[in-house]
Amino acid sequence: MGRILAIDYGRKRTGLAVTDPLQLIPGGLTTLPSHEVLAFVLDYCAREQVERVLVGYAKQLNNELSESMTYIEPFYRSLQKRLTIPVEYIDERFTSVLAHRSMLDGGLKKKARQNKALVDEISAVIILQTYLDSAQRR
Repeated sequence: MGRILAIDYGRKRTGLAVTDPLQLIPGGLTTLPSHEVLAFVLDYCAREQVERVLVGYAKQLNNELSESMTYIEPFYRSLQKRLTIPVEYIDERFTSVLAHRSMLDGGLKKKARQNKALVDEISAVIILQTYLDSAQRR
């Protein structure tokens, strides 16, 4: 069984999260400048046994696509072309809100909660956990 990699792709920064090899526990991997993510993911998938890549699908509350899909879609297509493993979208609505909430619930100080890179990484973990929860229900 391989790892599952989740990506919260943003205009400036991108958070990444990954499961353990048994796909039980999601954890933050890193946050990178978005222009470095494609190379990082390709390298990571070459070094580690990755079974699937999840990319956050940005929708608005009214179910229409978010403006951020204009830069997420080309990244997604690049991944699909370059990887031989499944690459799929997963709804990312509310992940930033949930990331801030988990930081607050975890007792992080205000300075740490303002760390946007940490928020992006936690958002990727939430995307991954959402996928794992839905996979268990199937």
